[in-house]
Amino acid sequence: MPGPSVSPLSRRGLLTTGGGLLAAGALAACGSNTGREGGGSGEQLSHWYHQYGEDGTEQAVRRYAKAYPDAQIRVQWRPGNYDQQTAAALLTDSGPDVFEVNGPTIDQIQGGQVVDLTSLIDGVREDFNQAVLEPKTYRDKIWGIPQVIDTQLLYYRKSLLKDAGVTPPRTLDELVDAAGELTTKKTKGLFLGNDGGAGVLGGVPLHAAGLSLVTKDGKVGFDDPAAARALGKLRTLYTDKSLLLGAPADWSDPSAFVQGLTAMQWTGLWALPQVKKQLGDDFGVLAFPKDGTDGQPAVPVGAYAAAVSARSAHKTQAKDYVRWLWIEKTSYQEDFALSYGFHIPARLSLAKKAERLREGPAADAVRLATDNGHAEPLLWTSRSRTAYQDALNRIIKNGANPEKELRAVIREVERELARVAKRKNRSGN
Repeated sequence: MPGPSVSPLSRRGLLTTGGGLLAAGALAACGSNTGREGGGSGEQLSHWYHQYGEDGTEQAVRRYAKAYPDAQIRVQWRPGNYDQQTAAALLTDSGPDVFEVNGPTIDQIQGGQVVDLTSLIDGVREDFNQAVLEPKTYRDKIWGIPQVIDTQLLYYRKSLLKDAGVTPPRTLDELVDAAGELTTKKTKGLFLGNDGGAGVLGGVPLHAAGLSLVTKDGKVGFDDPAAARALGKLRTLYTDKSLLLGAPADWSDPSAFVQGLTAMQWTGLWALPQVKKQLGDDFGVLAFPKDGTDGQPAVPVGAYAAAVSARSAHKTQAKDYVRWLWIEKTSYQEDFALSYGFHIPARLSLAKKAERLREGPAADAVRLATDNGHAEPLLWTSRSRTAYQDALNRIIKNGANPEKELRAVIREVERELARVAKRKNRSGN
C-alpha cells in the first residue's frame, strides 16, 4: 500500500508488471516468521503474502490471522520474486494453502493449480468492483477474491492551469495541447515517467480510444486504426518538449508534481495523501483522456486476490478462512485498504462508506475507478504483454511506425490466444 518513498514490492507493481514473471523455478528465500499465528483450534493453514513496503501491513495481516477462530494460520511474509516463488510452489505439496496472487493467471487456472471460489461470493458478487473481478473470472467461475484496488490517475495543478488559461483536458488532443501550453522555462506540462510513459501506460491509450487488449470473446481488441492513432499521439508528446524527462524520481513518486517540476503527472492513487499534504486543495484528478469519437476516459485498476492452492490438503478449511477474511470481515478489509496506505476497497459498499474516500479528489478517484476502470484481461498473457510493451517503447521513444509495430504485436497476441484456446479444449478448463 504505497505512500512516499515506497518499496517496489508494494501493490502498485501489479499495475505495471501485470503478474510479473510466473515461470517455474526454484523456491527463493523463505518468508519471515512462519510460526503459528491463528488463535483458533483445528487445522493448520499456511497463508502467503508478498512483502509489502508499507509500515504496519505485516503486523495487520498477522493480527487478522490470529483472530481467526477455526484454524491455526501460519502467515509467511515472502521477500524476493514472489510471483516466481508462488508459481513454483503451486507445483509441489509444500506450497501454501492460501496465497495472495496477482492473478491467478490463465495458465494456473487451466493447469488446475487453484480452487474454484465461486460459492464464496454468493450474494455479494455484484458488490465487488466488476473491473477487478473480471480478470479473476474464467468460464463464469471465480478463482480469486479481490482484496483492494490500486489505480493510476492524471493529477493536475489547479493554479497552474488557471494561470495558463487551460481547462483540465478531457480528450487526448486536449492533453497534448495543454502539455504544450503549460510548459515554461521552469515547469514542464506533463510527466508520464522518465521514459515518456512507455513503461507505465500499457493498454491505457487503447482503452482511451475505445478499444481493449482482448475482447470478451477472446479476440485481439486493438486491431483497429484508432490504436495506431492514439499511440502516435504519445510520440508527439515525447518529441514536442512538453514532457518532463529525467526527473529525480519516476512516475510512481509524486515529488516532481508537488515540487512544481510539472503541471500534470500520471501517478498512483497511493500518492494522493502526500499530494494533499503538500498542495492542499490545489490539485485535481482525472482519468486518462479519451481519444476519438468512440473513445472513453480510461482508468487502469488492479487487485491482488486471495486464492486457494489445489495442492492443499485442507481445501475446504482454506476456503472457509478466505470467506471469513475477504467476505465476512469487512472491518479488516477497510483497514487493509486504508490504514497502511491509500487504496480503494474492492467492495463497492465499503468504498462508498469509507470516510477517507468521501470527499474531494479521493471521492473523484473512487468514482472514476468505478465508472471508467479497466483491468488487464485474464487472457492477456506475459508473452502478449512483452510484445506490446516492447512495441510501445519503440513507438514512443524511437519513433517507430505505429501501424507496423502493432501488426507484429497483433500476430503475437493471436498466437497466444490460440495457444490458450487449444489448452482449454485439451484440458476442459
